[in-house]
Amino acid sequence: MADNVSQGRETAHEKRITIHIDRAEFKVMAESMTGADLRNLPTPAIGQDRDLFLQIPGPGDDRLIGDSEVVNLKDGMHFFTTPRVITPGS
Repeated sequence: MADNVSQGRETAHEKRITIHIDRAEFKVMAESMTGADLRNLPTPAIGQDRDLFLQIPGPGDDRLIGDSEVVNLKDGMHFFTTPRVITPGS
């Protein structure tokens, strides 16, 4: 019976954080992830031909997330990708 109680406590302490990347929803257990970790959440993974940004609410610039940058995750965060190289039209 003690095992059931401890298992219940472990489950209660697990925290799932919901984030969005390019409008797709992901539930993660980690409180922080690197840019590379975030890139690997979607299937297929986000390629190196795209930049990953954290959407910043309100006025101001969104933040480019590098592969080695550690992001402290909060529920409801939104990330998006853009082509790394934009070729102007002719």
